[in-house]
Amino acid sequence: MTGQFDFASSPDLRLTQNIVMDGFARVRVAVPELVTGMSVEDLLWRPDPDANHIAWLVWHLSRVMDDHLAALAAEQQVWVSDGWAERFALPYDIADLGYGQSSEQVGAFVLNDPSLLTGYHDAAYDLTAGVVRAMDAEQFDRVVDRRWDPPVTAAVRVVSVLNDVTQHLGQAAYVKGLLQRRR
Repeated sequence: MTGQFDFASSPDLRLTQNIVMDGFARVRVAVPELVTGMSVEDLLWRPDPDANHIAWLVWHLSRVMDDHLAALAAEQQVWVSDGWAERFALPYDIADLGYGQSSEQVGAFVLNDPSLLTGYHDAAYDLTAGVVRAMDAEQFDRVVDRRWDPPVTAAVRVVSVLNDVTQHLGQAAYVKGLLQRRR
């Protein structure tokens, strides 16, 4: 982890929160733009047998937001509390985020209703926004993971999640572009 930011010495915490939330809001807008109008078959299309498909990528980026931000606030993930795990009915452990999944596990991802992707992402975004907006400078500067050098603060975790979700969104858009070129 790099780029440690000291929120406690930031002159304007609200401005920083707004900038971070602008990044998450851009993803929130882009997810439905990406998946709306696509068939289940398109969302599950893999460019090669070991590639991730759009549905998995959108699910995974939403799971990361949900898991990591819920942990920062010591709240339950909306995946569980709002029943998204049951609605998706994936063949994974309820705690699975997709991190480290094999090609076979990605291939086992099922989707019957594309609106689940946007619905779950909206719920994960709402959780994220609530957590980020509720944190004060001390909470942002709180160390949440000592396994790294330097230890990871909540601020670094939030920015790391934003970085991760934007990368996966870009991957999903790239897969969509490959799919469109095939036609």
